[in-house]
Amino acid sequence: MGVRKDLKQARRRTDLADRAKVETVRDEHGVVREARTPALAAAATRGSTADIPFTNAAEAPDAVVLRRREAGQWRPVTASAFAREVTAAAKGLIASGLEPGGRVALMSRTRYEWAVLDFAIWAAGGQTVPVYPTSSADQIEWIVRDSGATLLIAETAENAATARRAVAGHPVPPAVSVLDDGAVLELAERGHEVGDEEVTARRAALTPDSVATVCYTSGTTGRPKGCVLTHGNLHAEAANTVELMHPVFKEVTGQTASTLLFLPLAHILGRSIQIACMLARIELGHFPSVKPDELRPELRAFRPTFVVGVPYLFERIHDTGRATAERMGRGASFERADRIAVRFAEAYLSKFQGRGRGPAPGLYLGWALYELLVYRRVRKEVGGRLRYAISGGSPLDKRLNLFFYAAGILIYEGYGLTETTAAATIVPPLGPRPGTVGTPVPGTAIRIADDGEVLIKGGIVFSSYWNNKEATDAVLGDDWLATGDLGSLDDDGYLTITGRKKDLIVTSGGKNVSPAVLEDRLRGRPLVGQCLVVGDNRPYVAALITLEPEAVAHWLTVRKRPKDTPLSELCHDPQLLADLQKAVDYTNEAVSRAESIRRFVVAEGEFTEANGLLTPSLKIKRSAVAAAYAKEIEKLYD
Repeated sequence: MGVRKDLKQARRRTDLADRAKVETVRDEHGVVREARTPALAAAATRGSTADIPFTNAAEAPDAVVLRRREAGQWRPVTASAFAREVTAAAKGLIASGLEPGGRVALMSRTRYEWAVLDFAIWAAGGQTVPVYPTSSADQIEWIVRDSGATLLIAETAENAATARRAVAGHPVPPAVSVLDDGAVLELAERGHEVGDEEVTARRAALTPDSVATVCYTSGTTGRPKGCVLTHGNLHAEAANTVELMHPVFKEVTGQTASTLLFLPLAHILGRSIQIACMLARIELGHFPSVKPDELRPELRAFRPTFVVGVPYLFERIHDTGRATAERMGRGASFERADRIAVRFAEAYLSKFQGRGRGPAPGLYLGWALYELLVYRRVRKEVGGRLRYAISGGSPLDKRLNLFFYAAGILIYEGYGLTETTAAATIVPPLGPRPGTVGTPVPGTAIRIADDGEVLIKGGIVFSSYWNNKEATDAVLGDDWLATGDLGSLDDDGYLTITGRKKDLIVTSGGKNVSPAVLEDRLRGRPLVGQCLVVGDNRPYVAALITLEPEAVAHWLTVRKRPKDTPLSELCHDPQLLADLQKAVDYTNEAVSRAESIRRFVVAEGEFTEANGLLTPSLKIKRSAVAAAYAKEIEKLYD
């Protein structure tokens, strides 16, 4: 299996294995309270991320840095060609009235033009304000007004119409243009009279301390806050993650690294990956959807060597494998393959970490059999060349991580916030440890406060919230960022996230319960779409569960039941409820009896961004869900 061979080879390369040594600090009881990793990349002292396309064009003009989807094909884009497009768009922005330090709102799904415009805004001396294309008029109005954006570029005519309605009442509404109507070409034409030297001068005026972007949080509670990120923040994140990961992937696998980026570029994780790829000249493609059915054909066409996703993607790929096997009458075989994968990966990683003897001969034979029948089919679903993946946004179920490892895809988990320019921790490439979110990104320190809150310090930490000193002072103290997340560090400095302080449930019996542990585990089971764990000031913990439409359709087909069976009927179907109870029982294995889910109810509906119950980054708006399903929650305690 490729990733096992990679790890063996890499472990022999001490120059790779010893690149990022984690330092830990223990308290008087011997508990690790702080972990820090020295920087692998020097802090930027001049210039900015705006320079990246131009440096690439000067040093490797013919290098393929991106691939653009056109007429059903992935067309290569060289460093010199990309730099020319960036320059042309930057000149158009200047001609459109963008002043140095001015802000441009960019409202689009992930696509090639996003990359051009982001770098062009910087090259023109401006600052990018990402806006999710699914944002409501109220959200757009707030972000544009709060940020002071003077230009707004929307993806579609529909997006533009929503934006124009949103800002119609502003004293000076921003000018709105549309990508689908040729906004990038219009900018190039408009800037024809602007000289290249103007772009060069504006770019040269930027420093690492210059503001690069104002990224608004997803707003799970209250209005979104604008996180001010500098070019120095972006460089610290991109340069250190590249230095940590890329040498291993490049030297050990022998592959030319490439990735298909499908995470929203309005989210800082997708954005930081894009910058890192451009910095390292890793071939990058863009795709606008994270929906598995839409994404899988593009993964097969692009054939990336690694991807960055959220747990939902890996959950659905796994579920698709199970559903395919069941349609072929091999459901039991897939379940055996799943169990063997977990046991095999646990045993192999235990040996790799020096804590065990590795898989027994019989387990090796079982793995080899299902490598032929199941695991290679999983790899084929994601293009056939995929060896590595990075998962962020929320914890990935440990069993799922182990399954993919046995299937030849090593998933590295990470953890971070918009306020930390994306990843603050990541599982190091030579130290897989499923169930954790890794060690500090080089140049970063993690501390666990007395109450269990995770604190972060380093060059990746933002400078402030835009126009919000009170909120800034509330989270930035003594140079440490208070994340609001709860966690712990193990002896080697690996971080485990256990929940959110504000989400902590305290039952009427006084038991503290972190819902995230239960929700993340339950959400990865068959049939489950989303879930909300409740129980604050209640006698026990319970759950509100939504059904995954594709999984339900498959469930009905396998049982030869009508595909149009109403959801209202399924919510009370004894057989379906029995299958969900198995998922709940599996979830409860991770916690004590007092923390376990005692009852659950199936919601007649879904949690979506469209109905206001999910954020654009797929986080649950807990108070909104609790209000929308108040009656169902009350019935759990009848």
